[in-house]
Amino acid sequence: MANLKHVPHFTRKYRRTPRPMDASATIQAAPFGWSSSNWSGYAIASDTSGTYQSVSASWQVPAVQATSTSPAPSGWGWLGRLLSWLFGGGGQSSTDAYSATWIGIDGFNNSNLIQTGTAQNIVNGKPQYYAWWEILPAAETEIDPVQYPVSAGDMMTAAIAKQADGTWQIQLANQTRGWTFLKNGIQYTGPQTSVEWIEEAPEVNGSITSLANYGQVTFSNITVNGANPNLQISEAGVLVQGNQQLSTPSAPGPNGNDFNIAYGATQPSAPGT
Repeated sequence: MANLKHVPHFTRKYRRTPRPMDASATIQAAPFGWSSSNWSGYAIASDTSGTYQSVSASWQVPAVQATSTSPAPSGWGWLGRLLSWLFGGGGQSSTDAYSATWIGIDGFNNSNLIQTGTAQNIVNGKPQYYAWWEILPAAETEIDPVQYPVSAGDMMTAAIAKQADGTWQIQLANQTRGWTFLKNGIQYTGPQTSVEWIEEAPEVNGSITSLANYGQVTFSNITVNGANPNLQISEAGVLVQGNQQLSTPSAPGPNGNDFNIAYGATQPSAPGT
């Protein structure tokens, strides 16, 4: 995994892979289909290779705020934050918190993943926003923030699609600022057996980060292979860290192609209800 410079004056390693939830965690008794210590949102999976050729969605970049209650990456609460402060904690300060909003193909039921989205972090007490793309096992690539700036409140549309020649295209558009980022000719060989729409606490230098308080996000205009996926609540999952449920998706909206997701353990209402 390569070192990537994400903010001025330091380099970090970001990676986005799902982790099982803490064994002692207590989550809502709602009919969620899965849980994780770093992912939350919706994921659809298949046993057949090549099932998913494209995925897309829109969302508004959430404003993040610092919180003193987020658990340390290790899930050890104040002790973990103290140890992180004393011994470096992989380069994070005790107040740093991270969130990522993204779409992807693969990763849920295999070790491959192609994805793109936005980052909303609190670093050294200050909010940080940018766009990125990633193909595991490599770390994320930040999209040039000068040419492609991102701020809280911007409306984003993302799409990942396999092309006729077998290569892949990543497209991320900021409708508020009027730019579109295109990455063409991507060589990707994952099995195409899952698709995701995720709010995440990413890894930094191999440790799962504290999740930033992102408020609420709506994933809308969701498509899979160019069609409405007709999402089901059983395809939804919650994020649990340190025995706390920190990110919770709603049921799908009436049309089955959108959902809300909120910071905390309270399930938000579905869009349009």
